[in-house]
Amino acid sequence: MSPILTRPVREQLDHDRVVRLLQARYKRKHDVVINPGSEQNQSVTVGALAVHPDLLLYGTAGGRKLQGTVEVETGESVNHLEALAEWGVFSKLRVPLHIYVPTASVESALRLCTALQIPVAEVWTFHLTFDQARFTMVHRSPEAARALARSASAKPEARAAKPVAKAAKPVAKAAKPAAKAAKPAAKAAARKPVAKAKPVKSKPAAKPRAKGKVAAKKGTKSSKRR
Repeated sequence: MSPILTRPVREQLDHDRVVRLLQARYKRKHDVVINPGSEQNQSVTVGALAVHPDLLLYGTAGGRKLQGTVEVETGESVNHLEALAEWGVFSKLRVPLHIYVPTASVESALRLCTALQIPVAEVWTFHLTFDQARFTMVHRSPEAARALARSASAKPEARAAKPVAKAAKPVAKAAKPAAKAAKPAAKAAARKPVAKAKPVKSKPAAKPRAKGKVAAKKGTKSSKRR
């Protein structure tokens, strides 16, 4: 919470609720540290000043490097003094600054950023209803849009390279069935076909000849009898 502003209890509860919801939202891609209410869990230094943004977004890979800050405002805190004391200071960290404001305060927030020349990466609105919250982005700076486009175009290329490497494996596996198929052929060739060809000898042809001889003998006997 800003040292300049003391929010009403109801607004402070809504503010801290949005901070915790955003923690879960940004946790998908970042290591998130929050400073809700009067808590000061993590600070960052701007010059000689230690500040406590509502959310600090750190990288998950490699060193623990700050990648962005998030500030949640309520209807009472969207004003000229708060913008100078917080938004202007956080924007000097040279990381993207994301601001969340109520829907009714979005025009005031955009006007303050333009008038004070505060570089804000994104401006979002939030709307709370019972146990749900709805977030809508209303502004994105050209620099943030280009950075998002670069990261989005780089990821599909890295992912597309993996299936190409995997596609080479079935070719190597396909050679194995061919090698296995050659083994039965070699075994079949190694068998002795001559041993199976023995039944094809001319024994059956010898029997008709024997019958012919008998018939010839009978013929000689019959001639003798005559």
